[in-house]
Amino acid sequence: MAETLFMAIDLGTSFIKTGVYAEDSECLAAAMEPVRDYRPGPGIFIQKGEELFASVLACMKKVTEQLGDRAGNIAAISFTGQMSGFMGVDENWNDITTWSCSLDSRYMPYAQRQMKELKDAFYITGGTNFPQMAPKSEWFRKEFPEESAKIRKYLMISGYVIGKLGDISVEESVMDRSYTQWTGLADVQAGKWSEEICSAVGMEPDKLPKIVNSNTICAHLRQDMAEQTGLKSGIPLVSGAGDKAAGCLGAAIVHPGDLIFEAGSYGAVSCCVKEWRPDMEERRYDMIPSAVPGDFLIENFITGSGITLDWFIDTFVKEKNMSLKDAFSGMEDEMESIPIGCSGLMSVGLLSGSSMPLIDSIHGMWMGFDWSHSKAHFYKSLMESLTYDFGLSLERMKAMYPEYEMSRVSTIGGGAKSRIWPQMCADAHRKIYGILNREDVAMWGACILAGNAVGIYPDIRKAADENVWVVKEFIPDEERSVVYDKYGAQYDRCFHAMSRFYNEVCGIAEEN
Repeated sequence: MAETLFMAIDLGTSFIKTGVYAEDSECLAAAMEPVRDYRPGPGIFIQKGEELFASVLACMKKVTEQLGDRAGNIAAISFTGQMSGFMGVDENWNDITTWSCSLDSRYMPYAQRQMKELKDAFYITGGTNFPQMAPKSEWFRKEFPEESAKIRKYLMISGYVIGKLGDISVEESVMDRSYTQWTGLADVQAGKWSEEICSAVGMEPDKLPKIVNSNTICAHLRQDMAEQTGLKSGIPLVSGAGDKAAGCLGAAIVHPGDLIFEAGSYGAVSCCVKEWRPDMEERRYDMIPSAVPGDFLIENFITGSGITLDWFIDTFVKEKNMSLKDAFSGMEDEMESIPIGCSGLMSVGLLSGSSMPLIDSIHGMWMGFDWSHSKAHFYKSLMESLTYDFGLSLERMKAMYPEYEMSRVSTIGGGAKSRIWPQMCADAHRKIYGILNREDVAMWGACILAGNAVGIYPDIRKAADENVWVVKEFIPDEERSVVYDKYGAQYDRCFHAMSRFYNEVCGIAEEN
């Protein structure tokens, strides 16, 4: 009996990743290809569509070469990747705007103005504290009017790649529903573009793609693309889902109340829910359509949380000829003897501002230190501050969805390898943190969607549940939890009290 394989393509900011999986979730081949970017000035981050797509083709070819004849058994190709950004193409799929992700901040004045005017609509209707496509499209129309006139459709990066690979016209372009939230242009709960918001920001609705579910066959691989990648033509191209949504599916966050902590560069806590309940009081989470049709994910992410910890190690700890692994390990050895609260040293680790709630003036801070504090105290205080911030979001999730148990948290990402952080989270949040058996959850989640689209996995939730499990647990200790309660409350008070001071500091910096 012939095997059935699935290909997942992860459209990341720095790299394209491709993996081919068997029905039992085993990854049989994988490859990575860098994506070139251009940074000609402060706040400018450009990736050309043609170069990005060339990286996709090269990565696909690498994987098919690894598989040899088995590449002929690939039954479907699905997509995942970065979830916020903006791209405009003409009627022939030519890139007009370049791909503009969140790192390209030239649109910020438009975003700040739109947020003042449409803050509640973006959140209640669009599910987001801070949209991307809505302000980026206005920025491009106003500042590049000649190029803007050529745009036929505004897309996310996955829609662009599907269009370039597939046998569809630009009028048949698609956007998976999991991407709609950070556009700021959609009525996410209804699964359609919001006439109210589009009108307010000057977006012509006919220039937006069709919204589809994550398990939709959107096109089929064209003959010329098949020849360039070593695949057979006609393979179904499945919409897939953004990396957060696909990752939650691959990690089996598919039942109401399921929680996951992604301890990565942009750390996030997410919970699967059935009902649409925006947090109007504190805005501590965004609401994302799940890869499972009809469900939602409530999510809080801290911009650059993992990058902050890396920055500290690179800047203050890592010495010449010392590996990054040894630098982290050494810090953890020293941290084990440091008490909760770091002997009076407290920090705010939001070096890139607060995303949820949106307070972009907040940055990093340490206070309460004296001559007794070491590098390890400062590092642990950063880790504690991130833990407290995620804890505040978990509290709001529980307050808004009291019917869900929310007692266990699946854990993935680089921070899951730490000896310290998962236990700190377990104690501070009074939840069991479980380390999962796999890291490739977004790629595997995309393959589940591919398999479902072609009838191999008729039950998406069952396919997810059967292929991921906990390999290690961190149990909360009540005595430590009581101590963390005090420091967590202190962090919450500091977070709110310091907002005015941060605004003043940022204002002085801008003047100079």
